[in-house]
Amino acid sequence: NNQSNPLIIEDQIRFLTNGTNQYVQLVAWGQDAYFHNKENMATQTWANDKPHVIYGYAAIDSAETLTIQAGTDIYLHKNALLYNNKGTLNINGTYNNEVTFQGDRLEASYNDISGQYYGIYFNKARPSTINYAIIKNGTSGIHVFDEDPSNSGYTVTVTNTKIFNNASYGVFIYSGGKVKAENCVIAKNGFHALFCLEGGDFNFNKCTLVGYGNGDGQTPAIGIQNYYTRPDGSGIPTTFIGSINEGKIYNSVIYGNYDREYVIDTLSGAPLSFDFQNNHIRCSPVPSDAFFVNNSFNQDPVFKSPSIYDFSFFSTSPLIGGANPGTSLPFDIELKSRDGSPDKGAYEF
Repeated sequence: NNQSNPLIIEDQIRFLTNGTNQYVQLVAWGQDAYFHNKENMATQTWANDKPHVIYGYAAIDSAETLTIQAGTDIYLHKNALLYNNKGTLNINGTYNNEVTFQGDRLEASYNDISGQYYGIYFNKARPSTINYAIIKNGTSGIHVFDEDPSNSGYTVTVTNTKIFNNASYGVFIYSGGKVKAENCVIAKNGFHALFCLEGGDFNFNKCTLVGYGNGDGQTPAIGIQNYYTRPDGSGIPTTFIGSINEGKIYNSVIYGNYDREYVIDTLSGAPLSFDFQNNHIRCSPVPSDAFFVNNSFNQDPVFKSPSIYDFSFFSTSPLIGGANPGTSLPFDIELKSRDGSPDKGAYEF
């Protein structure tokens, strides 16, 4: 109806039996939306007045820019994805007016079903930003492949964002992608909250990177592997080794159901650099690697309610006051000011 407000559609089915009329009343809610069906997009802005629904893909063409306004609701059909192909994506959510990504099945029974769509895919993208987004119930929330050689910084910078209940990964960095994340909650995904495969760079500060996923194949919250065996240009299986020039996690929480919530598996042959400082980590036995500095280990973080994705914490939490003020951020994910003795993770008590 070319309007942004929801509407009610009413109809009825008439049954005529032996001269007797019987009626079944039908009522359904509907709403106009912007539909993107295998669409290749030039530079544009997605408005927030109506939902956006993606079938197949919505692709940002090379050197083009997609800007998404705060408060935009994006629904993706089965296997659909938002695909940034060498372009720029800027998601401009704000606190309490986030940009949401979820599946297009709106029945209550689908509220917590993962794998309903693929996710957001960056292919050699130009520097992009995601601020205040909620990315839930997909397969791989953010997938970053390779880095545009002309980029001097990160492929994507993610801030104040919640990524949860994806069937495989929260953030997947593959073969050279570079991701910076601050004040993010990445939780309850099927495999890893953060997965780096065949190299790439990551810089995470004040993030809550936790497991607690429901999948049978659940793995530690963080998985890092700088190699991968795949066919080369001739189809011959070959082990490719990538560099990790920046592997930094500061003032964050790495926790879950397992005794060891991170795994690092590397081969020599490419540069490697790791730096984990002032985090709270579940890992037994406690690691002795030199890149672990001023971390705390294995105490229950006393999260309020992981079952409903609430990873704030109670007053007895060991996360309180453990972050480094020199590398902290002025506000938490809920815009609460961090004091002179800031807490670890995305939330300030």
